[in-house]
Amino acid sequence: MKVGIIGVGLMGHGIAKNVLVRGGYPLAFLDHPGNQPVDDLVDLGATACKTPGDVADVSDVIILCVTGSPQVEAILTGDAGVLPRLRRGTIIVDCSTALPESTLRMAAAVRAAGGSFLDAPMTRTARHAEEGTLNLLVGGDEADFQSVRAVLAAFTESLERVGPVTFGHRLKLLHNYVSIGFMALLSEAAAQAADAGVDPAVFVDVLAKGGGAGVALQRLAPAIVAGDVETVPFFIANALKDINYYRTMAGTSGACGTIADGVAGAMAAVVESGHGQAYIPELARLLRKQQPAA
Repeated sequence: MKVGIIGVGLMGHGIAKNVLVRGGYPLAFLDHPGNQPVDDLVDLGATACKTPGDVADVSDVIILCVTGSPQVEAILTGDAGVLPRLRRGTIIVDCSTALPESTLRMAAAVRAAGGSFLDAPMTRTARHAEEGTLNLLVGGDEADFQSVRAVLAAFTESLERVGPVTFGHRLKLLHNYVSIGFMALLSEAAAQAADAGVDPAVFVDVLAKGGGAGVALQRLAPAIVAGDVETVPFFIANALKDINYYRTMAGTSGACGTIADGVAGAMAAVVESGHGQAYIPELARLLRKQQPAA
């Protein structure tokens, strides 16, 4: 089975490496300025392609690992895109974080072109991508899932089909809303504690021994206590995008969005102040009344 990947960024690089090394599959990738350095992939036998259509020409499975719905739609339907050159039976696996309504349209377009579509967003971080221990939430047909299961297993620890097409992206947005929401709330509390002169180590210890314990605290504690923001290498602007995707999904269904609106508002103010490319643990500093030097 020949694998293509479009989007060799922080997450996609680890996916690509593990498809090659752990999976042993031939790999083609889109040569793009947004990629991480790819010399190691080329040394392992990966082939660079100039356009998404070129990737489609040589792939039985195409993994998409890009920012969001506009990028997915452009890759599939744009000039020199995947769909006009899709080989019959090719399976598109969209590991991006995307809007369910867009996912439905793209899945229909892929089927019309003779292929199949799985939405398979991931949880965990770039470190887990490099280690091959991502968690994947897969929406789509069971037979399609089983046909590419071995490819996906090459870069995952947990691999689960969660329902039909869109259910992967729906659950990813729910997951990211909760995860990012926890970190935003914790960051605001940490900022208030710092402004009040509370020892950050004491603040973290009190939460860890009570109801504030959890993954969000574990990930943000190094930033709160020691200013180490590398534990969650995820841009605030991308986190805001995910929260807004969740708000769109919730709004379409008529669900309550009061808390999500508050999280989005706080993060939008940080992005508008010019800090969208800061990692999300930096919120603990950026939400302070008087920000200390970086």
